[in-house]
Amino acid sequence: MRILLVSEDIPGPWLGGLARQAVRLGNALLERGHAVTLMGLKTPTDSPQCNVGFNGPFVAGFDFKGCGWKEHKFGVFLPYRRPQVAKRVARAILERAGDFDVVHYHGHLPMVGRYIPAHVNFVQTRHDAGSECPIHLRFRNGRPCAATDPRACAACATPRPNSLQRAVTGFAVRQYRQQAADAFSRHKTIFVSDFLRRSFDRVVPGERSRTTFVVHNFLDLRTLPTRPPLERPARITRVAIVARLDNGKGVEAFLEQRPAHIAVDIVGDGPQRAATEQRFASPLVRFHGWRSEAQTMEHVLAADALVMPSLLEEAFGMSTLEGLALGKPVFALARGATPELRRYERWDGQLSLYSTMEELVRALADRPLLTGEYREFQGDAARLLPQVLAVYEARP
Repeated sequence: MRILLVSEDIPGPWLGGLARQAVRLGNALLERGHAVTLMGLKTPTDSPQCNVGFNGPFVAGFDFKGCGWKEHKFGVFLPYRRPQVAKRVARAILERAGDFDVVHYHGHLPMVGRYIPAHVNFVQTRHDAGSECPIHLRFRNGRPCAATDPRACAACATPRPNSLQRAVTGFAVRQYRQQAADAFSRHKTIFVSDFLRRSFDRVVPGERSRTTFVVHNFLDLRTLPTRPPLERPARITRVAIVARLDNGKGVEAFLEQRPAHIAVDIVGDGPQRAATEQRFASPLVRFHGWRSEAQTMEHVLAADALVMPSLLEEAFGMSTLEGLALGKPVFALARGATPELRRYERWDGQLSLYSTMEELVRALADRPLLTGEYREFQGDAARLLPQVLAVYEARP
């Protein structure tokens, strides 16, 4: 099968979960004999972190010059900005679509499929809440956002929206969601969790059962460090956190309450790194910044447990999946799609979920480290890739 993978996140200064999954998918398809090309941005980044790791050909397909539209200046989400950007990606796809059996888009513009003719075998994967939320997070004022009225989105465009700003943003978001729904009805769409699909259906109800699918993200076990499970201490004394350093990921909220005797290794970068490091860095709290995937896994292996303190309703949680694959106890909040990942436990009770950060921290301090009998990891490419291929071959 000839496959074109497309993502505007590649290349970039850091590969987030979306881009890493696109690359992982591409390499898994190549290893199984498919011809895969990756299309991304025309302007590569010279940063050393931008080692994409894709083993096939790369095409520089599009750029986003002139796409800012100064929304921050007007304090609104503008109605026609995102459709115009989506058309630019669609045009780049259509220039090459005839050479491929399937085009698979991994990006942040859910309406791209609206501009792809029905005869093209086009699939997109939705990795975040951007199907209905223009900032892709559904997170506001330190907590998950449950608002469905498009006018409520004005508060994410400007802190104190006036009536005109609410009206303009309301129109833009209503249009945005409807165009996403049109794309999902026309072409096949994969959501990376049941939670993510339910979230969109709640905001934009509709019958899309023939064109929407749920396929979880997967790992390639062969790329992970191979070590036998180590004898665990009776109590947790060191944890690892792998996360972007911003409000939604909850790192600062966790550090404010962490048990004093527990050492913390934090892997990740982000807009709040400098402030968080200045406030919390100590011999027991170490900030390692961005690290390669292999280096990140070494930090997780060195810890007694992995903590995922995200305050967001995570769309999936690749770091959680990696912790489970490595056989580490994982402590997280029971939000978003995280409870779905219990099916990938290596032993019963490996993923511990809590309603509040206080409960999570208390469990870290008090709970003995108990493990059951190890079982085979179920989140490997060998098990989940066939589901992706089935979507490619499906006729909506």
